[in-house]
Amino acid sequence: MLQRAFRGLLLLALSCAAQAALAAYPEKPITLIVPWAAGGSTDILARAIAEQLGKSMGQPVVVDNRVGASGNIGSNFVAKARPDGYTLLIGSMSTHAMNPTLMPGMPFKGADDFTPIALVANVINTMVVNPSVPAKDLREFIAYAKANPGKLAYASAGGGSTNHLSAEMFKKAAGIDMLHVPYKGGAPAVLDTVGNQTQVLFSAGTQTLPHVKAGKLRLLAVTEPRRSALLPDTPTVAETLPGYEMSVWYAAFGPAGMPAELVTRLNTEINKALAVPEVRARMDAIGVELVKSTPEQLAAALRRDTERYGKVIRDLGIKLD
Repeated sequence: MLQRAFRGLLLLALSCAAQAALAAYPEKPITLIVPWAAGGSTDILARAIAEQLGKSMGQPVVVDNRVGASGNIGSNFVAKARPDGYTLLIGSMSTHAMNPTLMPGMPFKGADDFTPIALVANVINTMVVNPSVPAKDLREFIAYAKANPGKLAYASAGGGSTNHLSAEMFKKAAGIDMLHVPYKGGAPAVLDTVGNQTQVLFSAGTQTLPHVKAGKLRLLAVTEPRRSALLPDTPTVAETLPGYEMSVWYAAFGPAGMPAELVTRLNTEINKALAVPEVRARMDAIGVELVKSTPEQLAAALRRDTERYGKVIRDLGIKLD
């Protein structure tokens, strides 16, 4: 009886200590891991969120770029961290929904090793061509590609990237042939499409739209299922090829096992940061659409896209070493 009472008191004490820690959170700086290089759209978004979180939560939020292995190095760092809210991740559709199928030997188990906190943004994913391509819209492009099989080359940020998957999905849906030219990153892929070493690119608007505005690339479509509010006059690929979709999102995650109260607090703070007008204006300018969500909505999006793109990757036979 005494032993049982002691266990009960111990559990109560631990619970009270945990509640006190949550009430005092955060008591020290928070680290926000970005698994991509500084200067990209993920990094710009993360730094905008970090700045606002630091103001509202009373502790610095430090962005730490841990790059490599298609986002797996930074993601794995967070997966192995303590679930105390002091190590968080800005992940993406590619790191969490695509990589588990592309890389079955990953050092973590995908969604099971993370706590979903909030969807934070959708990225406008564009299809652009070099102006040398004599096509003003998708129908003309498909007709030109069919009349010139193998003549067109498309660039990507590497095998298994969203650029690669977007283009292979398009090739299959349109019944055309294009040569894949993989690069080590998105920047050289964009530059070589501008320079006409490659003629076609599926990439985030953050990278392509400045060149579109300068007349160095031609925008043909966006790959989301609906037209973007930021580009309302630009058609979707699905308007020509029904069923085509490539939606690219960013989201905040923590390690698995985070207390529900802590997740709710972080979700509230992140959504508040995303609602700041200066943040929204800054993201609009680079083609990033901010979104508000619950942890449950992020978990549902992750399950849906892991299944969807896992099937696409298997059907296309895309494999990475």
